[in-house]
Amino acid sequence: MSAYFLRRLLLMIPTFIGITLIIFLIVRLAPGDPAELRAAGGLGAAATGGISTEKRSAVDEAMAQWRAQYGLDKPLYVQYGVWVKNIFTLSFGISFKDSQPVWGKITERIPVTLKLNFWSLLVVYLVAIPLGIYSATHQNSFTDQTTTLIAFVLFAVPLVWAATMALVFICGGDFYYLFPPGGLESLDAAANWSWWRKFTDHAWHLFLPVVLLSYDGFAGLSRYMRASMLEVLRQDYVQVARAKGLNEGVVVFKHVLRNSLIPQVTLLASILPGLIGGSVIIETMFSIPGLGQLGFESVLSRDYPVVLALLAVTSILTLIGILISDLLLAAVDPRIAFGRRAQ
Repeated sequence: MSAYFLRRLLLMIPTFIGITLIIFLIVRLAPGDPAELRAAGGLGAAATGGISTEKRSAVDEAMAQWRAQYGLDKPLYVQYGVWVKNIFTLSFGISFKDSQPVWGKITERIPVTLKLNFWSLLVVYLVAIPLGIYSATHQNSFTDQTTTLIAFVLFAVPLVWAATMALVFICGGDFYYLFPPGGLESLDAAANWSWWRKFTDHAWHLFLPVVLLSYDGFAGLSRYMRASMLEVLRQDYVQVARAKGLNEGVVVFKHVLRNSLIPQVTLLASILPGLIGGSVIIETMFSIPGLGQLGFESVLSRDYPVVLALLAVTSILTLIGILISDLLLAAVDPRIAFGRRAQ
């Protein structure tokens, strides 16, 4: 296990470098010029031809100065080399938007995004696994058919539409005010509040974003859990266990559940990137000061250092999620022997 863990860590280095090259080229080759936005006052007037020739000349000169200051006048391979060096020294440069250190902006917001994704991931598995077990052990029952229908509907509902409907109907839009429309705390929050009042207020603000971020995951994962359970329930050793007179609960939870969890552990590697991507939508629509909101604002302002840094951090979190998923497979299935040949 230790040898496999070390090899995977070493393998993550060239994988991450390849990812950085792809995201750097995608971001830098995308339309838009941050120097032009700064030189034209962020209005893009130069691009529309809405200024005189003299002002256009002044804008061009200012753009050249901004490009030189940002390092955008250098060849792409030089800019990429500088950026990779900054990554490995945890110095992501200075933001084009407000000239603040990029790493400081990320460390300020990453706890919010990690908290949001942690609770969403917890909800996904706490809902999906019991629901999948119940559906498999009560196959074709009314409850199974109902949960299957609900799961497929939830799986098909776009997150943007669901969040918009939530804001309109239950967040004080045009109907009910059951949940706050944004933020992480109430506007009248005070430092002298008791810890319980702070906790309930924070939970009230997080509840709806967490549900919206996780409904797609537990809807799909519950179907995977059901299919995996049904497949294992048909195995010969399960029939033998039942023939021995074992209680059905012992058969399900001792002999079936552990083998059924193997695909669910594997899916962890794909759920985590989906949650991180979904947090961009949720944090932006609910005004949650996390990495998702920061990334959305940075894309609009063509803030290359922040966008690239966020993509790099997201890539690292995804690679770590894949590594954790692989290591958990050994805990779920003892037959897996990483780094050792079968004797």
